Amino acid sequence: MATASLNATPRTDRGTGVARKLRQSGKVPAVIYGHGRDSQPLAIDTRELDRLLERVSAASTVIELSVDGRMARTLIREIQRHPFKKHILHVDFQELVAGEKVTVSIPIVLTGTSEGVKAGGILDHVLHQLTIRVDPMHIPNHVDVDVTSLTIGHSIHVSDLTVPAGVEILDDQEATVTTVAAPRAETPVAGVPVVEAAPEPELIRKPKEGEEEEGGEES
Repeated sequence: MATASLNATPRTDRGTGVARKLRQSGKVPAVIYGHGRDSQPLAIDTRELDRLLERVSAASTVIELSVDGRMARTLIREIQRHPFKKHILHVDFQELVAGEKVTVSIPIVLTGTSEGVKAGGILDHVLHQLTIRVDPMHIPNHVDVDVTSLTIGHSIHVSDLTVPAGVEILDDQEATVTTVAAPRAETPVAGVPVVEAAPEPELIRKPKEGEEEEGGEES
């Protein structure tokens, strides 16, 4: 389980104008909510939050949020960003309760070198995140998927994954995690003659006047 620390300051004022002034002063408006507690508005230092998000996975890292000297274990549930400038407008934190399971997404990490890739195949990593339900005290940092024995034309599905005890996978069991496709046809290199197999018989018509022959270059 990955953890990180963050400081927050409680606030009493609400509203769009208040939030705008907070951002202008280098703060991000936030809120914490959870089991058995009222929703509480917060303010977080923008730089501190940016530095945190640069080094952790927001979806699966437990944030130890310090509010007025009291530490609350939380998960970031929503980050609102400006549609163009991309800076953070608001953050929602959910306080965690031991024994009360939560739904999170964790990264899928492929390990090893596929036999299919060694044979010239192309590895396609289809599913990058796994959605799970788990006790917040036992959130895995990621799930490893060994692709060593994966050959051309074969796939690994969600049903093939191994996760720690107590972790419930919520994704479709038939969803493809990764597959190895056959190598694509090679692109001819300029100046290098290519020997082609005899073509299949095909119907050929004489092009009409002003019409480019099929296979000619496009303008």
